[in-house]
Amino acid sequence: MDTSFLGCRWWVVFWSRAEGYSMSYEVLARKWRPARFEEVVGQEHVTTTLKNAISSGRIAHAYLFVGPRGVGKTSIARILAKALNCADGPTVTPCGKCDSCKEIVDSRSLDVIEIDGASNNSVDQVRELRDTVRYMPARGPFKIYVIDEVHMLSTQAFNALLKTLEEPPSHVKFLFATTEPQKILATILSRCQRFDLRRIPVPMIIQRLTEIAKDEDVAVSDDALLAIARGSEGGLRDAESALDQLISFKGQAITEDDVLSVFGLVSRSALEDLADAILRGDMAAVIGLVGALDSAGKDMQRLVLDLLSHFRNLLVCSCARDSAIELDIAESQLDTLCRQAEMAAPERLIGISDILVETDGRLRYSLSKRTLLETALIRCARAASAVSIEEILQQLNKLKKSGPPIGRSASAERSIPAVSTAPEASSTPAAAEVSNSEEPVEAGDEVGMLKTRWHEIVERVSRVAPLARSALLDSCPVSVSDDTLVIGFDPEFAEHCEVMKSARNMKAFRLALRDVLKRDIEPELRILKKSEAVVLPADVPATPQQAHDDDSPVAEKKSARATAGAIKEWMQNDTVRKTLEAFDGEIVDVRE
Repeated sequence: MDTSFLGCRWWVVFWSRAEGYSMSYEVLARKWRPARFEEVVGQEHVTTTLKNAISSGRIAHAYLFVGPRGVGKTSIARILAKALNCADGPTVTPCGKCDSCKEIVDSRSLDVIEIDGASNNSVDQVRELRDTVRYMPARGPFKIYVIDEVHMLSTQAFNALLKTLEEPPSHVKFLFATTEPQKILATILSRCQRFDLRRIPVPMIIQRLTEIAKDEDVAVSDDALLAIARGSEGGLRDAESALDQLISFKGQAITEDDVLSVFGLVSRSALEDLADAILRGDMAAVIGLVGALDSAGKDMQRLVLDLLSHFRNLLVCSCARDSAIELDIAESQLDTLCRQAEMAAPERLIGISDILVETDGRLRYSLSKRTLLETALIRCARAASAVSIEEILQQLNKLKKSGPPIGRSASAERSIPAVSTAPEASSTPAAAEVSNSEEPVEAGDEVGMLKTRWHEIVERVSRVAPLARSALLDSCPVSVSDDTLVIGFDPEFAEHCEVMKSARNMKAFRLALRDVLKRDIEPELRILKKSEAVVLPADVPATPQQAHDDDSPVAEKKSARATAGAIKEWMQNDTVRKTLEAFDGEIVDVRE
């Protein structure tokens, strides 16, 4: 093999690399990483405190920086390390030119040791760290340990660090960063000064991206900047990485469509159209829009989060319009938000948000994300068009104040004729009737005893089945045989007979009869004819004491009949009837 040929070939490869492109390209997130406290975006409450601590000489031995990804935790820790070990320091404005500052920037400083908590989390590694803290720094005044993702340390590692963290040497400083502070031992937290970093607002991210685009000579539309900022979820590093990727994809001119195409985001107009369809209750439009977005390859999980953020903004506009200007949105969106906020009450917006939160949790493990999302958004559309409980109560109060419906006499409804000249068909055909051809009602001692103790029986039944109380007050014992007790019901309230036929009510009734009669007996429920002059137990003449006693059977009977009459009147009202049908409910009581 000819070595000269190999040498020539090797030279050509080297030349193409040298002339073709640079191997030292630095991504935007690293190139634009803050180098001074003043360059940190959106964390003034942290940087101001640290600068004041340095100026006054009140520098703590341990700091903990908490916050989501990409908001500046590690960057602030590095700036603090430079400020402490700068040749001019400690100073709030590190020069960035001395050997110490350059070494920290290049991650090769002997005095600033950066440790990844995820990969150095064992107790042995922490013990090695503990053994090195006693050595003096090589160049600067402090030996600084920066531990990222410190929550990844094991419990044993934390315990090994406790004593050193509580009483470190005067030349040692600890700087911790974490995204999950709840996983850190309370004994560690109590030994640190904690700083909670916030998500960076959308306007600040847009401002920073505009500066970067101008410096990189890239034209980015306003809608594209808004889409990038919205997709970064408050993380500036994520936004800078996204811009870097878009420059590689599209070149020197970037539009909103490019952003949506690369990252699978939903456009602002599509999001507003979908929210508009939900608020109108247009389920067909909702299904069509979701299908179009799914066919375009949009991320369904991301769509739910975007919808949740949108309805949160609507809720803010609906409840606190003056605070709407503080939302992380562009000014052009504010008019649309205010218009949509007027389409639904806050209660409905809260209901929609609850459904979206539930869907977000279920969507992570679903194999059919589109079907689950369509079902959830249809529920949202139904919730948006549903009548709220408050509106129903307000309408009922208006109807109540207006009195009974016109054209029906309350006295006529409540009157119960004792004798009728013509026989009448029962209002409940399924119930057995006592015909005129049957033998007269027996009046034995047992029937009389039951009538006397009927109120006691009703009370026993109501303890187990409360709804059976009003039904039994319109009934009376008719006859007793060896194993059957015939119970007659007032024909004016035939529906009470059907109420008593439920399994629960009948079981409670049998137990009450057995307690009173001291034997098992089967009740048979019948509806009495209006022509029969049977006196119900609560219809007996009241004694003077009973006339003034609200708990007497007579008083209860009058109250029950008045309630039943009022219920019938309200049932004639269309609004009340539709409300009961919508909620599958019933009127239990009517009160003034």
